[in-house]
Amino acid sequence: MAENKFLTYKDKPLVKSGNEIYYGDMTEPYVVRFTVLSYVKEGDNELPEKVKVELMKSDTQLPEKDRVTKDTVKDTFYDALDVGFIWLERALKS
Repeated sequence: MAENKFLTYKDKPLVKSGNEIYYGDMTEPYVVRFTVLSYVKEGDNELPEKVKVELMKSDTQLPEKDRVTKDTVKDTFYDALDVGFIWLERALKS
């Protein structure tokens, strides 16, 4: 049986679906969802600009509004990544 291979960061999967990027392992209690709200054109590339960050419970049986425990919007993708990674680490330690 073939095993799914995902891009990982710090041993956790990063999965992109449209304008959303999920970070974390769904077998753990929390994951982070990054939603790209706008892009900026840089040369031939479009780079994420405004990004919504949400720390979410990974329990898909819960309603969406009950899954989100923290959220913010950041002006750069790098700032969004920093916040998301810190929130996830802290949530998984507690």
